Amino acid sequence: AEAWRITLTERSLRRWGFFGSFFELLLDVKLWIYQVYFMYEYLAGNTNTGFFDVEIMLYKMLPLWFFITIIVAFIVLFAIELVVPSLTAGAIIGLAAKSYNKQPLKGGFILALYNFFPILALHEIFVLSGFSTMVTAASVSFRYSDNLGPILVVVIVILWGLSNFFKFFYNFAEEAVVIDKLGIYGAGAKSIKLVMSNLKHMVFLLMLMLIISIRIVLNAFALLIIPCIVVGIGLLLTSVVTPVVSYIVASCIGLVLIVVASYFFAYLHVFKQTVWTITYIELKRERELDKVD
Repeated sequence: AEAWRITLTERSLRRWGFFGSFFELLLDVKLWIYQVYFMYEYLAGNTNTGFFDVEIMLYKMLPLWFFITIIVAFIVLFAIELVVPSLTAGAIIGLAAKSYNKQPLKGGFILALYNFFPILALHEIFVLSGFSTMVTAASVSFRYSDNLGPILVVVIVILWGLSNFFKFFYNFAEEAVVIDKLGIYGAGAKSIKLVMSNLKHMVFLLMLMLIISIRIVLNAFALLIIPCIVVGIGLLLTSVVTPVVSYIVASCIGLVLIVVASYFFAYLHVFKQTVWTITYIELKRERELDKVD
């Protein structure tokens, strides 16, 4: 209840949440658009699709200067999409902790920058825990590994499960980095200790926070619907206008849909992060089980 109150009343937190949700969703949608294209080509019987087919098609259709501009913008945007979640996590955790402790909500940008590299390292450790990342890795392995493709897909799914299992015990690592200024190893050790010491509380909290499951379902729904809408509109408009115009229109519509979805996901993203931040603060106040008088 306190986390939801903070989410509704603190606009600066929601701005950071929207910023992170937008770029995170944008990256996931682009990954899924590629997967929709590969699936379409595979079902159509074209098993020779390459990872850069879209770029090659744009190179043939567009003037060279326009193609170079698009590719450079795409690379820059991809780099931004990779770093933004790590930036926003530090700001959201720090500002949520300040709000809970009745402190002025200042220094969001400093919190984001100061904690960027440790949180980025934690995100990279569990990079395979994301569903979109797992599907992309499995798709690439299946298409480019010949007879070993199905085996590699099974291995990647197993690694995805193990990554999420260990990520559960690192649940408070980001909070330890931001609030207690610990390094990634110290934060990981503190998180494991807190989770194992309060396992019943953790499981009970997860059961109560059904909103997390709702967010995952909504996010998966958006990741399936938005790429299908973009690809469908692009293919439909090619029969009326030139392919370049149709792709531009489809991209603009997809961008609007991502902005709308990110606005709603910002509330859920901030709420979930604030719940774990408050939980970390409260569990720290409990007596540590390994201390003996």
